[in-house]
Amino acid sequence: MSEEDSVDMDTFDAEKEMMEALAQEAAGKSESPVQTAAPPAVSETVGTQDANLERLLDIPLVLSAQLGNTRMLIKDLLQLGPGSIVELDKLAGEPLEVLVNERLVARGEVVMVNEKFGIRLTDVISPSERVKKLN
Repeated sequence: MSEEDSVDMDTFDAEKEMMEALAQEAAGKSESPVQTAAPPAVSETVGTQDANLERLLDIPLVLSAQLGNTRMLIKDLLQLGPGSIVELDKLAGEPLEVLVNERLVARGEVVMVNEKFGIRLTDVISPSERVKKLN
């Protein structure tokens, strides 16, 4: 492993630890030991939180919209061609699921925006529910 790869892994590990700590804080399950020293000044805490948030803002995520699912045999998959119809498990008019890194964060409906498809969010999963699903 090159030195550059090692630095990338160290950065990844540090970001992962930070994400886990933030998730635990949000869930009220912080595992930090009881503090006996005086807490830092408010301005120091805010500055640290801003710095931590800044690091999180540059983490790339994969956002996808899911119309529905289906299961099929390989032989059926190989028979698909232009004009084939694949039946999904959702009914027409049901909301799409919006996923971030394969985790449900919202539901919405398809809209057209300047000749492109878009999604109007109709229901956003609360942050506390999203954190609960991380475990």
